[in-house]
Amino acid sequence: MKKLLILLIPIFSFAQKSKPVSLFNGKDLSGWEIFGTEKWYVEKKNLVCESGPDKGYGYLATTQKFKDFELTLMFKPLANGNSGVFFHYDVVGTKVSGWQAEVAPPGSFSGGIYESYKRGWLIKPPKEIDNVKMNEWNTMKIKVVGTEVTTWVNGKQMIYLNDPAIGEVDGKIALQIHDGGGIRVEWKKIKIAKL
Repeated sequence: MKKLLILLIPIFSFAQKSKPVSLFNGKDLSGWEIFGTEKWYVEKKNLVCESGPDKGYGYLATTQKFKDFELTLMFKPLANGNSGVFFHYDVVGTKVSGWQAEVAPPGSFSGGIYESYKRGWLIKPPKEIDNVKMNEWNTMKIKVVGTEVTTWVNGKQMIYLNDPAIGEVDGKIALQIHDGGGIRVEWKKIKIAKL
């Protein structure tokens, strides 16, 4: 009598990470759109955002949408430096929908997640882990997979958030300049990998 040998091989599903691509070419604003009257320009291969005469909110958004991704960038907060990185973003005029990873001076919850015009702050990192350096280059990583968001600043995890609403939509990536005037932030090495 022959014996039938059955091998059970587990099948695993792995999230594939694409090769990171640069969203900013260091020369001009190709691939981006400006919303609002605040200033966005390139200086010494860095992207600069500055308050304009209206002292209002301003956004620089990608022309492409992203669902699941890992975004890395460097930012330098100067002259107040209140800004942010939006994801799953859409805009009418300067009224936005989407989620923002905060970019701000030390002690102002950089890496926390804020939902504009809806629920407000969803999660703030503890102040004691804040490690943003004013007038210096800082790194940020934002990972969005399904309903989950994780952020890191200067290599330290700031928050983990599981929010079903995030998984329901996709949208653009956008950099923000806060209203109030007197703000300047520089950016570079903005790269994204689709997951």
